[in-house]
Amino acid sequence: MTTINLKDGDFCKVIAGTHKGKSGFVRDINISKTGHLTITVLQKNGVRFKTLGKNVEVIKVE
Repeated sequence: MTTINLKDGDFCKVIAGTHKGKSGFVRDINISKTGHLTITVLQKNGVRFKTLGKNVEVIKVE
C-alpha cells in the first residue's frame, strides 16, 4: 500500500476518485473522524484539492 509511505512534500498522482488524473504535491495529511487518511494536494498551478490517501500513488521525482 503506497499510503504508508506518504509524507508532506511528496509528488503524487491521483489514480481514483473525483480528481483522477490530477497530480501535485502532498500537503496537510490528516486522519478523519471516520478513520480515513485524507490529504490536500497542491497542483503546480496553485490549485488545491482534498482527496483520500488511498486514491493516490507516490511518484519518484528525479
